[in-house]
Amino acid sequence: MKGITPAVLVAALFFNSCATTSKTAKTKTDKMTATQESKQSENPLMRKSSLQFEAPEFDKIKTEHFRPAFDFGLKQHNLEIQSIADNPQPATFANTLEALEKSGEVLKRAQIIFGNLTSADTNPELQALEEEYASIFAAHNDKIYLNENLYKRIKSISPQGLDAESKRLLEVYLQNFEIAGAGLSTEAKEELKNINQELATLSTQFDSKLLEARKNGALLISDVKELDGLSQDQISAAANAAKKAGHQGYLLSLQNTTQQPLLSSLNNRKTREKLFKASWLRAEKGDSADTREVVEKLAALRLKKANLLGKKSFAEWKLQDQMAKTPAAATQLMKQIAKPAVEATKKEQAEIQKLIDAEKGGFKIEVWDWNFYAEKVRKAKFDLDESETKPYFEIFTVLEKGVFYAANKFYGISFKKRTDLPVYHPDVVVYEVFDTDGSSLALYYLDFYTRESKRGGAWMNNFVEQSYLLGTKPVITNCYNYAKPANGKPSLISFDEVETIFHEFGHAIHGIFATQKYPSLSGTNVPRDFVEFPSQINEHFALVPEVLKNYAIHYETKQPIPQALVDKILKARTFNQGYATTELVSAAMTDMAWHTITSEQELKPALEFEKSTLLSNGFTLQAVPPRYHTPYFAHIWGGGYSAGYYAYLWSEVMDLDAWEWIKQHGLLTRENGDRFRKYILSVGNSMDLNKAYRNFAERDPDIKPLLRSRGFIK
Repeated sequence: MKGITPAVLVAALFFNSCATTSKTAKTKTDKMTATQESKQSENPLMRKSSLQFEAPEFDKIKTEHFRPAFDFGLKQHNLEIQSIADNPQPATFANTLEALEKSGEVLKRAQIIFGNLTSADTNPELQALEEEYASIFAAHNDKIYLNENLYKRIKSISPQGLDAESKRLLEVYLQNFEIAGAGLSTEAKEELKNINQELATLSTQFDSKLLEARKNGALLISDVKELDGLSQDQISAAANAAKKAGHQGYLLSLQNTTQQPLLSSLNNRKTREKLFKASWLRAEKGDSADTREVVEKLAALRLKKANLLGKKSFAEWKLQDQMAKTPAAATQLMKQIAKPAVEATKKEQAEIQKLIDAEKGGFKIEVWDWNFYAEKVRKAKFDLDESETKPYFEIFTVLEKGVFYAANKFYGISFKKRTDLPVYHPDVVVYEVFDTDGSSLALYYLDFYTRESKRGGAWMNNFVEQSYLLGTKPVITNCYNYAKPANGKPSLISFDEVETIFHEFGHAIHGIFATQKYPSLSGTNVPRDFVEFPSQINEHFALVPEVLKNYAIHYETKQPIPQALVDKILKARTFNQGYATTELVSAAMTDMAWHTITSEQELKPALEFEKSTLLSNGFTLQAVPPRYHTPYFAHIWGGGYSAGYYAYLWSEVMDLDAWEWIKQHGLLTRENGDRFRKYILSVGNSMDLNKAYRNFAERDPDIKPLLRSRGFIK
């Protein structure tokens, strides 16, 4: 995910297929058979899909199918877990860990499809279900991780004689159980269960409120003159959005981030101010969509949970199984980047103010002015106008002749569009992915356009996870929030948006190349501070000359992008990087501050807490807000990145160091692609990922390539 990356949809133990080995389990399962068969015949979530790779049967799945699937799945999984935990036979890898990996078939299927729909195409009924079941699922998860008998059985399994991946699975299970609180007293476990249920409910409430805030926060413009600077296509799209929402005029929908793409084009300063404030204030209006109270409760409750688990802060607890290991290590990296970023931003601000003064603007730069005047400075400094480049970036041409082309050249894989598979929304398209030998690897779903029923940002998720144990291949989705063009018009995007498509495909290819036996170690089931590495490195392919020339085709003339325009893009690469880095690292520091408090006395009202955090860490430039403001910081309150937003920077260190290696070894070669696939993309979480990186690059990652790429050092 770029800017946002995917919510954790299901707990680590909710795996496909039910299988146990004890006689007790068999008896209980037999008793359910008749009912199960009846329900399966009525509900597509109760049975394996008959489609290729068990792809979801969206033409059959209805909202009313989820509740019975959840209820049946929970009962089924409880019986499976009980039979594993109470098995009178001595614990073995097969009758305990493999049995756990195979358990919860119906529940996982229902949850993973539900989670994708509530993110990409929700409705009031789905939202109500989401809130109702959040605490139920949390409680179910605790039944597993806080099960004393199950924990004892796992601890008793010897690693002797196990293959490397099986040893890793045992290690991960033990760590997950211990982190979850399996070693706590009975009283402490009960308290933890209550906390976890409340946290789940609060996170779901946050997501629902934020979706409402984003919808209600869209800016309605009555006079088209206020939209001066926008293209006719953008104005038409705004008119269509207003009409669809039941309004007259022009509706400017909000993106998930603080800054909004249209701010770089709007000539009317008052309109820019209104659009920025609509974004900044969306979730702090004192109405039903105000998230501040929920955020403050989440922060306090997370601290309480961490203390109960023997840690000083939530971040200390959360980072135990990450590459960084400690909040101090993550913070040290952020500080290394923050100082040069702020210094570069000051220079950029001076340049912008100079332009404003030269134009006799008569004002000091405000936050809503930055992107508009930065674009002007870029035009003046590099003679680069975004309106010049957009005609060369038609969205499906970028995908098929850019993203897919690069993947073919580097990895040898190919893609075929599928129109015979059902989808959950008419905008969704599907491709089948083929390996170098022509065998089918995966199914790949794409959902490009924004709508009121979709959360903001861009992300990747699985519909089906790869697993040799379960005999499953990956079914993967990428979701975006690009403005849908007016009927008959091309979907033209900025180069920044081009990079986002390459980025999210990097997540997708990480899942597509999974080669694990066990689903819990498969694909993108890796630490947060590693998961962004494959996606970030894939962005670089967007500017590889051979790739760029293949997809950057003018949508009307069909001519490739002129070299002169390419040179401008390349020269402008470090432009505004101070700002871009500062808004990212300030958001990451805000996240870490919320989750490194060690007492409730350190907590303040949300806005006050954020303000003091930014000031104390040297982020004093009023015109440079964090990429995400606390009230709508979806990553950390609803999206699984709590105490983990630093991961983008941690991964970027690996990304840019690895890209240096790739460039030094011939760039777009099959040998390099095969090596990256073997050592990085195909290992999942089956080994220590620091070692995986060293296996690929034959060195530890160096921060200098990151600093150079952003123009902070030579």
